[in-house]
Amino acid sequence: MLSIRNITVRVAGRVLLQEASATIPPGHRVGLIGRNGTGKSTLLKVIAGVLQVDQGTVDMGGVFSRPNAIGWVKQEAPGGAAPPIEHVLAADVERASLLVEAETADDPHRIAEIQTRLADIGAHAAPARAARILAGLGFTEAMQKRPLSSYSGGWRMRVALAGVLFQEPELLLLDEPTNHLDLETTVWLEGHLKAYPKTLIVVSHDRDLLNAVCQGMIHVELLGLHQYTGNYDTFERMREERLAQIEAQRSKQDAQRKHLQAFVDRFRYKASKARQAQSRIKMLEKMVVIPTAAGDPETRFRFPEPDSLAPPLLAMDKVAVGYEPGRPVLRNLDLRLDPDDRIGLLGANGNGKTTLARVIAGELAIESGEVHRSAKLRVGYVAQHHADELDPRDTAIHHLQRKLAGKPVDRVRARLGAVGLTQDKQTTPVGALSGGEKARLALALVMADDPHVLVLDEPTNHLDIDARIALVQAMNEFGGAVVLISHDRRLMELTVDRLWLVADGTVLPYDGDLTTYRDRVRDDRRASGDGRAAGNGDGKTNKKDQRRKNAEARRQSAEIRKLAKDAERKLEKLVAERDAVVVKLGNPGTYGGSTADLQRLIQQKAALDAAVDKAEQQWLAAAEALETADA
Repeated sequence: MLSIRNITVRVAGRVLLQEASATIPPGHRVGLIGRNGTGKSTLLKVIAGVLQVDQGTVDMGGVFSRPNAIGWVKQEAPGGAAPPIEHVLAADVERASLLVEAETADDPHRIAEIQTRLADIGAHAAPARAARILAGLGFTEAMQKRPLSSYSGGWRMRVALAGVLFQEPELLLLDEPTNHLDLETTVWLEGHLKAYPKTLIVVSHDRDLLNAVCQGMIHVELLGLHQYTGNYDTFERMREERLAQIEAQRSKQDAQRKHLQAFVDRFRYKASKARQAQSRIKMLEKMVVIPTAAGDPETRFRFPEPDSLAPPLLAMDKVAVGYEPGRPVLRNLDLRLDPDDRIGLLGANGNGKTTLARVIAGELAIESGEVHRSAKLRVGYVAQHHADELDPRDTAIHHLQRKLAGKPVDRVRARLGAVGLTQDKQTTPVGALSGGEKARLALALVMADDPHVLVLDEPTNHLDIDARIALVQAMNEFGGAVVLISHDRRLMELTVDRLWLVADGTVLPYDGDLTTYRDRVRDDRRASGDGRAAGNGDGKTNKKDQRRKNAEARRQSAEIRKLAKDAERKLEKLVAERDAVVVKLGNPGTYGGSTADLQRLIQQKAALDAAVDKAEQQWLAAAEALETADA
């Protein structure tokens, strides 16, 4: 049992948590959520023992107090000449030390103890398990043997994540684990974490991950920790209900207070009513004021409208592009971009999505073919590692002033405000801004030229859920074209109309949707895994047969998915009808009408309660059948 009792945490003089408490049972998977800057990452450091609390206690219990029982990914990416597979194997400190001792031990009893313990922890199967985790995170067999120093920071952070997953600690702490992953690898990670057999606390703004993995939520809000059962969607519904209840109680109390105050004002100085007036004054004094329900302030992004251009904005004809002469990354590109296009790019990291984005942005010259651009075309490109391009010593307002040379400072401030950077953040050095605030600044910088095309490469990294919703609204209202690369499936589903698949050295339209693509990724991974596990002597596998079986399974699950969707719609409709009746029953005027009408409403409410219960059972059964089919 992990018990957090009445802790207060200050960082740089600022209180992040005050007398906050939470309890997490062993084997529970919990999402740690809240707006940027509320203290989620700080709480992980407190649990990991890196930061001390100012008051209160964090009790790990016996199961979490053993050495190496807590695993978390440090912010520094690993490096050096060692290959990823060796780094991951070294993460199991006990195994590594036992293997070293086994080479030098000469006491037969100790040798027996070492071999028994190695067998208990599955030491001899560890290389295969480490290789499977690295493969899940996108490393081919050849990549697993290359030196870590040859990889970018994002890939090295994947190695760090693989090391912690390989440890399989009693308590696994993950802070935004999908930030360095693509959509394909995120699908694998969801499955891996959903099956994690021990305790997991994950900080994430990825709704799909939180819904797929978590059994409970801890919401960091107003310096406290508020626990909810269920996944993120359940949390959101329960929190809205709680806020509505608080608001209803507050409104009821306000009405009661006004009623009492009116009596006091009317009869305070009337001798025959003085005693009753005094009694009501005391009632008013004893009332505990219920505060206004504290919902999060709304985040808004506003993107400037570009001037109109005739289509196409950009067209590619037999284009080949790469970074070394004669070795194109992408070839035979025949693509067209129009002013109202909303395009999502699919494909694993390393296949060329960023290369295509840079070609569209005009940052990468082509090797052959032709690219036709509108003469006045302006492209705004947010690169994945946008923070690396910012001067940490300079402020947000100075960054944007250089882009908007000669523009009044009020207009510069308005542009920063349009992406949610408040005035105090506008004058803060960039190095002191959070990751989410740097992402907002990057958006403001690319929008400075009023672009006709937005090319966004993982724009939601470090953005909280509210900011992601605001980004969806801004993108949908934007008058130009959008090209999006993102591991956030919800963002893609809510914004893009068409999908392009970047694979096998080219780019082609993808006819399916994101659910179809997710299933395809899972099928391909299962097929390759089955081939390794049950190969035919020479190591080959009949992937064609496997894909045929997977296609048939998808067809069957599609029917179940339709039934589940229909059941969900029916349930939503009945709940809406019942809510409308509840509103009528809650209206005082209803009780001033005819008794027959009131009785009819009560009977209607009872019938709808029964119908909702039945529909809910049907929906749960359909959802369970769908989950079984997907599995």
